[in-house]
Amino acid sequence: MSNSHSSILLLILILLPLALSQQEAIQAIIHRLDSKALSPSIQEAAAKALLRRLLPTHVDSFEFQIVSRDVCGGGSCFLISNFKSSSRNGAEILIRGTTAVEITSGLYWYLKYWCGAHVSWDKTGGVQLASIPKPGSLPFLKGNGVVIKRPVPWNYYQNVVTSSYSYVWWDWERWEKEIDWMALHGINLPLAFTGQESIWRNVFRDFNLAVKDLDNFFGGPAFLAWARMGNLHGWGGPLSKNWLDQQLALQKQILSRMRELGMTPVLPSFSGNVPAGLVEIFPSANITKLGNWNSIDADPSTCCTYLLNPSDPLFVKIGEAFIRQQIKEYGDVTNIYSCDTFNENTPPTNDTSYISSLGASVYKAMVKADKDAVWLMQGWLFYSDSDFWKPDQMKALLHSVPFGKMIVLDLFADVKPIWKSSSQFYGTPYVWCMLHNFGGNIEMYGILDAISSGPVDALASENSTMVGVGMCMEGIEHNPVVYELMSEMAFRSKKVQVQEWLKTYSRCRYGKADHYVDAAWNILYHTIYNCTDGIANHNTDFIVKLPDWDPSSTFDLKKPPHLWYSTQEVINALQLLVNVDDNLVHSATYRYDLVDLTRQVLGKLANEEYLKAVTAFRRQNVKAQNLHSKRFIQLIRDIDKLLASNSNFLLGTWLESAKKLATNPAEMKQYEWNARTQVTMWYDNTKVNQSKLHDYANKYWSGLLEGYYLPRALTYFYYLSKSLRKNESFHLEDWRREWILFSNKWQAASELYPVKAEGNAVAISKALYEKYFD
Repeated sequence: MSNSHSSILLLILILLPLALSQQEAIQAIIHRLDSKALSPSIQEAAAKALLRRLLPTHVDSFEFQIVSRDVCGGGSCFLISNFKSSSRNGAEILIRGTTAVEITSGLYWYLKYWCGAHVSWDKTGGVQLASIPKPGSLPFLKGNGVVIKRPVPWNYYQNVVTSSYSYVWWDWERWEKEIDWMALHGINLPLAFTGQESIWRNVFRDFNLAVKDLDNFFGGPAFLAWARMGNLHGWGGPLSKNWLDQQLALQKQILSRMRELGMTPVLPSFSGNVPAGLVEIFPSANITKLGNWNSIDADPSTCCTYLLNPSDPLFVKIGEAFIRQQIKEYGDVTNIYSCDTFNENTPPTNDTSYISSLGASVYKAMVKADKDAVWLMQGWLFYSDSDFWKPDQMKALLHSVPFGKMIVLDLFADVKPIWKSSSQFYGTPYVWCMLHNFGGNIEMYGILDAISSGPVDALASENSTMVGVGMCMEGIEHNPVVYELMSEMAFRSKKVQVQEWLKTYSRCRYGKADHYVDAAWNILYHTIYNCTDGIANHNTDFIVKLPDWDPSSTFDLKKPPHLWYSTQEVINALQLLVNVDDNLVHSATYRYDLVDLTRQVLGKLANEEYLKAVTAFRRQNVKAQNLHSKRFIQLIRDIDKLLASNSNFLLGTWLESAKKLATNPAEMKQYEWNARTQVTMWYDNTKVNQSKLHDYANKYWSGLLEGYYLPRALTYFYYLSKSLRKNESFHLEDWRREWILFSNKWQAASELYPVKAEGNAVAISKALYEKYFD
């Protein structure tokens, strides 16, 4: 045998145990989770109940059946076939799956690809079910039907901040709809973070902390995500007992339904974030006061939290107590726990032995309470703090726990995949995730080609350690096309031909095929949904995030908000969409997309008008400055009118959902302040300095444009015109003082905003297209 052949054989012998150990480790996790699953009869009943909520007319048309993994070759799958029955009025279609999630995924796959139906969030147009034939007339499948297997075990869902940007004001009715959406879209590994403050209240009481210590520890409802991560404390709080009890009860409903549908919930664990009062109770504990996180003046009432070092014995005690308290409240529902101790909290030293000991301590706190615990960690730190997390430091953390006891979320794999540059996370199992959205901003954006091929390429790569796909957006209820395609990748082992897929998507979404629609979506695919510049898209349109600067100073006017496509091509797509067949105008999904695209086009036009106004100011051209300022203002008004015509773009529904959870006037005032502040100023400010996070969570919502963004723009352009007329410098501090005072008053106000749409969305969209582009 030659030396080269010997070397290859040796390499195979070395790598084979590694490959087997990874496969065995993942199979061991799956086997343990399967042992916790509810009975087939419960899961079948849950799938049937979902069908009843979605399509009550067809409850008897489908037969559901849980099957063993052996039927799927040892993995997970769903099988769709014709139901062989002698009854004329019985079931027509049989859907089998390894869990209720597989069954409901199979149901939606059938409704989509055999009946031309579509299911999206209510806020993005809702469902299109009119194309489904009546009971007794459902399309049959050829031969023995189809088998669709998951190429990887898990389909993960949520970001740790989604709970604040999107879910914060939800009641059980809204949560039930979301879990249905998750089940239909194949989600089997969702975060379940609701109500954890009640758990912490009980845990910290056992460590002798008083209620007052926790009042300044928990954030307000809209800022809980960042209080949990140790970025801030007390901001928007305190939390009432009503809130704590309400959210705990809600969490129990959420967990119960997730489990009925065969999902594995991911629960929180201890990351080291502790109340300040713990320093006095345990003076010898290794507790560090962290630095300022985006506060303007580092006010100690909300800034600078405390981190208990994982190497301290107290860390393991608190971590163990927290997971035990969860098990006591919820039962033995999972083995997978989320923890991000080092997310935006850089360790004090890059010493690898120190980092390894920290990781081992974090895991020890989990495994002391749950011997089968698996640590799920966001891989965001490897991107956001890449200067610190070099290969040696990454290995030290990733290898600090036993193999198969950690799963990493490659959080930004759609744009900046870490798996490629880290030798597949140095052998650690990971989930290929799409981040896509920041702050819950409303912006048409996506990378459909990356979604359609990225997970497939990752899984097929040499020595792949990929074990799942995931959606990790900061906020939901936007860009339904992106989430439809991404959710399908949980069941696809081959790359999707996006252009053809979009024809099916639009036909299902609107209920009919239309050549104008096909042409419009083809343009959108190559423009808006083809962002390949590698920039993390965070909407900073000038309407929703007006620059806080002196226009007289140096500023590169050639760098407007992120723009990665030809605006003229997208205007052409809008022209096509406004000219579709009249039969489509009654489709809620079409109307949503039409309003959203019109908003997108007008928002980019407003950016151009703002830059022209500032350029005119710098050239001391009074006439031009007034002209473009007025056009910018008019665009705000026109977009607000457009958004008011569709109930999915209303500020009022956000505010009313917050107030609805209140049980007394004080809570109502607090919750409304939280809701208003999150989407505007976000964090603290001084009289002359806006929050560093102002407009991070901006929204294109009717009411917010007219009531908040418009007054801001009017004030700014007033100072701009005044400066030009009087030939004096721009009074930046005066503008800031006046604007911030207005903002703070608006945040604390309680005026009502509409919760129902007003006007004809199609007619308004057409009129605005003609006004600005025809």
